[in-house]
Amino acid sequence: MSVDPSRPWLVHYEDGVSTDIPVYGKPLFHFLDEAARRYPDRMALRFQNTRMSYRQLKRQAERMAGRLRELGGGDGERVAVMLPNLPQTIVLFWAILKAGGVVVMLNPLYMESELLTILNDARPRHMVLLDLLWPRIASLRDRLPVETYITTGVADALSFPLDLLYRLKALRDRHAPRIPYADDVLPWKALARGSEAYVANIADPPETAALLQYTGGTTGLPKGVPLTHGNLGSNALQVLEVIRDLRHERHSIVGLLPFFHVYGLCLGITLPAMLAATSLPLPRYVPQDVLHLINRHRPTIFPGAPSVYASLLQQKNLTQFDLKSVKLCISGSAPLSRELRRQFHELTGASLLEGYGLTEASPVTHLNPLLPEQQKEGSIGMPMPGTDAMIVEPGGMEPLPPHTVGELLIRGPQVMHGYWNRPEETAATLQDGWLRTGDLACMDEEGFFYIVDRKKDLVLVGGFNVYPREVEEVIMEHEDVEEAVCVGLRDPLRGEVLKCYVVPRPGAERPLDKGTIIAWCRSKLAGYKVPRHVEFRTELPRSAIGKVLRRTLRDEEEARAAARARRHGGQDGSPTPDGEGGA
Repeated sequence: MSVDPSRPWLVHYEDGVSTDIPVYGKPLFHFLDEAARRYPDRMALRFQNTRMSYRQLKRQAERMAGRLRELGGGDGERVAVMLPNLPQTIVLFWAILKAGGVVVMLNPLYMESELLTILNDARPRHMVLLDLLWPRIASLRDRLPVETYITTGVADALSFPLDLLYRLKALRDRHAPRIPYADDVLPWKALARGSEAYVANIADPPETAALLQYTGGTTGLPKGVPLTHGNLGSNALQVLEVIRDLRHERHSIVGLLPFFHVYGLCLGITLPAMLAATSLPLPRYVPQDVLHLINRHRPTIFPGAPSVYASLLQQKNLTQFDLKSVKLCISGSAPLSRELRRQFHELTGASLLEGYGLTEASPVTHLNPLLPEQQKEGSIGMPMPGTDAMIVEPGGMEPLPPHTVGELLIRGPQVMHGYWNRPEETAATLQDGWLRTGDLACMDEEGFFYIVDRKKDLVLVGGFNVYPREVEEVIMEHEDVEEAVCVGLRDPLRGEVLKCYVVPRPGAERPLDKGTIIAWCRSKLAGYKVPRHVEFRTELPRSAIGKVLRRTLRDEEEARAAARARRHGGQDGSPTPDGEGGA
């Protein structure tokens, strides 16, 4: 094959991997229908003592779709879902789509102000939520557009006798929420029973919204991203094409990543249906629970985040568990260090694929090859089949040569058509069919891409560009460092300086100090890249999928600076944060 200079990655695809994936032209629930047709008795999900086959999942989703139609939840109507990873979440996702509705996933950790912002922007007609969250919603009801609320809990996910025992324990411990059921507040059983099956006719799947997903809001107010059946279906097929050598095997998949995030939804709900695999949902992350689940149920695919893999490696009783059933790990949401990849591969023997994606692209755009010998350390991999990518000057549209840092642009069938009710931001983000990611990256000669940093995270120190990720990688090479993240702080002399937050490795022989970190960096980095400030922490602030929240760290620093300014009569008395010395 001749090399297309604009797509050098095509000649490096593994044998048999298609170079193109057309826009998916069927309703997304076609994946569920096919799994139920081909493997009706195969387990679709396992949770505690509950088992549900693909035949049962399809039947329950279609009956629930009929009930949603009776409530007015079809034909483009939005239905909000605020649940952890439970069987109900999976059933409900497919039911809303089969009713012809649009799913609006909400983080159960959202507080009142966040819920008001998102719900009044999405304007869902119905909302399904965890019963324990009812008090949070009850106080907002007169300010929300929702007409009908449906509550469910862990007991609804269990089978007899665990469901009964769980309810009795909740009553005994006074954890059972008091919910005023009425015509507009219904229990889960009112949604799960009693209606005839219904399946909507989706006339134009590539243009019909299936999911209204809100971005994390780490850089301002969250934005709604409508993703169509075509977007989500295309992306699922792209992932399946990259792991094609595994698709004819029988799989079970750890459902740890939150389903309310598009990454967890793709790998925890859509991909299992495509593979007719068993989903093993986990409502919350407890390392010991994950180890016991893997040891007992022998899953073959384990999507996760670097923070998850790192915390599992820290478990003192790790050697008591057999994790060799895992054949594939897909890592996203944050950079995967070389050392972490090596350690987890030695433990499981699994192929650990690092990739890249964003909500606006359904989400996956890049993934490393399946075979470990074809992967490149530090790389997010190559564009997915049917996906174009290029590196340009920030704000420009002309591709830059290999190894040149610029902004990463994406084009493909998984890319959104635009933001929800945000025409100006849509125009700024989508240009000539290309999605501006806001990430700084580069590409090598073979078409492997490397994320350098977020454009907004770039730090300008004395006129020199400093990419925090480069510094973080160097610090994490130190044997006593578990994790590190760097942010830029304003400085009256240099414009900006770098501050690093370090989590020491548990059980290190000697305590870390600032001098050790600074000396380590000086031995490996140019002087202007060395952090000026170092702070040690036991943990870092994270999003629900494990991404470090740099904005939270910046907000903390701004609050400290404001406090110093007040103490010094309106001037920031020193560029050095409280409690720290200069380098």
